[in-house]
Amino acid sequence: MAARNTFTKIADHYRSAILTGELPTGTQLPSQRDICKTWNVASATVTRALQQLMVEGYVYTSPRGTFVADEANITASGRDRLLQVNRIRSSLMDYETCIVTLAELRVPPLYVQEIFGLDPGDQLVRREFVVGHGKSRTMYQGVYYPAEFAALVPDLLSTAPGKNAGLFGRILEATGRTVTHARDDMHGRAANQREASALAIPNGSPILAGVHRWSDDHGVIEYGEWCIPARYTIGYEYSPTR
Repeated sequence: MAARNTFTKIADHYRSAILTGELPTGTQLPSQRDICKTWNVASATVTRALQQLMVEGYVYTSPRGTFVADEANITASGRDRLLQVNRIRSSLMDYETCIVTLAELRVPPLYVQEIFGLDPGDQLVRREFVVGHGKSRTMYQGVYYPAEFAALVPDLLSTAPGKNAGLFGRILEATGRTVTHARDDMHGRAANQREASALAIPNGSPILAGVHRWSDDHGVIEYGEWCIPARYTIGYEYSPTR
């Protein structure tokens, strides 16, 4: 059991370093011998950890060693993005690019009104964007925020590239809110025409779609709906409770 726990900890360590950009694409990982010394484990344990990362698409091996994949078929989970907000005040990973395609006040669908506890006709801020990694489009997302946030953070209604960086961190600072509860829900389905166009995939292609809710005692701070192409892996670590 101890060896298994160490194997997952090693994999988690390097997975996190890759996702946050601490280990950029093309970076060579320490040798297997050095990892054994650092973690004080047998080579078989390190081999299992690296094999797991290879299966997930984070790294590849060559006669020269183990390297971070140049175009890894990975993208961050909601949990990873919230941790990134706490780290650098941005929900984007260091390696990601983002193009905002829509930013406006609008009356949301009824189910979104219910999530925010709105009265009929009330508006929310709606933002849509495409996230990329290198030449690939990795995620299409639409998010909602309370309308009053727009007065506190006017950049919420801007699609300008330079105004998107660290936006969620500025929302937390301006509102004095802190995310204390987060939930992700995911399911597989076919992409609709809008999603397929944003991700540059054929209409009807399989995707992993999901939603997240970040909230506190005062209510929902951000509600997001997102989708990624089926070839991408999304994952996260967690600690079981007793």
